[in-house]
Amino acid sequence: MSEKLKVGVLGATGMVGQRYITLLANHPWFEVVLVAASPRSAGKTYEQAVAGRWKMDEPIPTAVKDLQVWDVNQVEKIASQVDFVFSAVSMSKDQIRKIEEDYAKTETPVVSNNSAHRWTPDVPMIVPEINPDHSEVIKYQRERLGTKRGFIAVKPNCSIQSYAPALTAWKKFEPTQVIATTYQAISGAGKTFQDAPEILNNVIPFISGEEEKSEKEPMKIWGRIDPQQKAIIPATTPVITSQCLRVAVLYGHTAAAFVNFKQKPTKEELIAALEDYSGVPQSLKLPSAPKQFIQYLTADDRPQVSHDVNFEHGMGISIGRLRPDKIFDWKFVGLSHNTVRGAAGGAILCAELLKAQGYITAK
Repeated sequence: MSEKLKVGVLGATGMVGQRYITLLANHPWFEVVLVAASPRSAGKTYEQAVAGRWKMDEPIPTAVKDLQVWDVNQVEKIASQVDFVFSAVSMSKDQIRKIEEDYAKTETPVVSNNSAHRWTPDVPMIVPEINPDHSEVIKYQRERLGTKRGFIAVKPNCSIQSYAPALTAWKKFEPTQVIATTYQAISGAGKTFQDAPEILNNVIPFISGEEEKSEKEPMKIWGRIDPQQKAIIPATTPVITSQCLRVAVLYGHTAAAFVNFKQKPTKEELIAALEDYSGVPQSLKLPSAPKQFIQYLTADDRPQVSHDVNFEHGMGISIGRLRPDKIFDWKFVGLSHNTVRGAAGGAILCAELLKAQGYITAK
């Protein structure tokens, strides 16, 4: 590629926005040329806007420090400066739905970390290794929006990354019922330990809206495009029930899952299916794609956040403790990095896929 695509990050001052900024530093295809946030940050340099609230371990990339922060509501002006945008804005769902559509209608593709459009029927919700073909629904979305180039694509909730990839790898064994309990890091709420004293020496057994997302979003990912309805029709199996707890971990969502199968696979067959599973990002060698999407760990005490959350630079999934269950067929533990694979990194990989498929191009 001779020239990188020009990228804007909406909501650039929040935790996910900061993760976008660090992951996009020195990206081979994309260059951050514009950062936008709420009106209170507008006019400041990016370094000034995040002063005292920079949450990443890495320093602010030099190329972004002095960029002036734009008001995210300046849709037309921002759109004129970029080829596409990543969205991590903090607004009400109605406001997010409107502003992301406003950007799309300026013929600017939007790749969103937000949940507001995840259930819009013609908006693809993509995990690139699982459902890359769902991008085909974009043609119907463009018909609805009246655009030729603009559209919205979203990534799913961070918590499902720790178990949905395993269930996808096991699709040929026909999983029918799943219980998934997730133990979710505080960064999933945009917080660090300094921001969240309530989590110290504590487990909080409620995360608003999380259980519904954990049960429903995999169904859309496993769904199909219906040309008649011009929409993605969610799958109906397996049936998932979940509980979601916030725990005193900074990064990493862990899941304890139980699965029934229509077929009766052996442990060896299940492990082989995990380790052999790969997708379009691996075959295309997309810049952010992990070489190995899923690893299986044989030690009884793995996966662990402290050892495994950064597998494949945070873009890989770790599975372990696969064993028979007295009520269900099998049970296992999964782990994923919630702000890398589960948030900004997953969205960047989605954008790389959409570029490779020809949906994101230079203006």
